[in-house]
Amino acid sequence: QVQLVGSGGGLVQPGGSLRLSCVASGRTFSSYSMAWFRQAPGKEREFVAAFRWSGGTPLYADSVKGRFTISRDNAKMAVYLQMNSLKSEDTAVYYCAASYLTYSGPLYVDSSYAFWGQGTQVTVSS
Repeated sequence: QVQLVGSGGGLVQPGGSLRLSCVASGRTFSSYSMAWFRQAPGKEREFVAAFRWSGGTPLYADSVKGRFTISRDNAKMAVYLQMNSLKSEDTAVYYCAASYLTYSGPLYVDSSYAFWGQGTQVTVSS
């Protein structure tokens, strides 16, 4: 079992930056692929970024590519999302997620993830 606690959201002006954090509890954190999803009001939850447990190049949604960076620290059992050049359309509740153990399927669908954090609100507004 994995428990996830996300933090770091807040209010930021367009063009600004925020760094989200997600800390996990449990064992074998390094064997879980980790991801960030977001859900804006009135919209479905959508994929933002992911890092496969076995390594490799992180995966990003086209809408955030070049602006957001996902990273993980297995020693701290944490995953981060650095968000730069924020836009109003980035406003949403952001969720971190952990996949099934050593999962090898697609990372961009929410059905690939067994554990979810509680969500942290990001509001981009002047």
